[in-house]
Order: sequence, then C-alpha cells, then structure tokens
Amino acid sequence: MLDADIRVPAEAKAALTALAAAEGLSLRACLIRLAGTAGTAGMPPASAERACEALHAWNGYAPTTAEQRALDRELDRRLAAHEAQGSARAG
Repeated sequence: MLDADIRVPAEAKAALTALAAAEGLSLRACLIRLAGTAGTAGMPPASAERACEALHAWNGYAPTTAEQRALDRELDRRLAAHEAQGSARAG
C-alpha cells in the first residue's frame, strides 16, 4: 500500500491526533480504521439493515417505525449535546 500526503487544516489534524491518542492508536492507524468504517453513501443503510436483522434474530428486537423515529431523535439530541459540549470546551 502506498502512502499519500494530504493537506488538512491544523485544527483537523489536532482533533484527529487527539482522537487517535485517546484510543491508543497512531494517527495513521486511526485514519486507516476510519477509512475502513466510513464506507460509501450506499453502505450505511445496508449496514443498518444487517444490524437490525442480526438484533431481531438474536433477541427478537424489532422496533416499529415510530419507535425508530423516536430513537433517531434521541440519538440526534445526544449527538448535538455532545458536539455542543465539545464546542464549549474548545471555546
């Protein structure tokens, strides 16, 4: 595998370096792992579908559409709170 040089803002590099360090990884290892999980635009729904199928097979978990929407709203709320908390620390 050939390495590549990429230009990113210093803030982005610092954030990625901190993320890697928090997980005990080098920046290179963190980026390789991130690239492996990012996938393509068509991948996340397929992955989500497989996860739902696995949960249903494992323990019968099968949320209704309304329950899925409620869970999505809760996840969005938690992500926004987490991002706001990170912004408050940085500012």
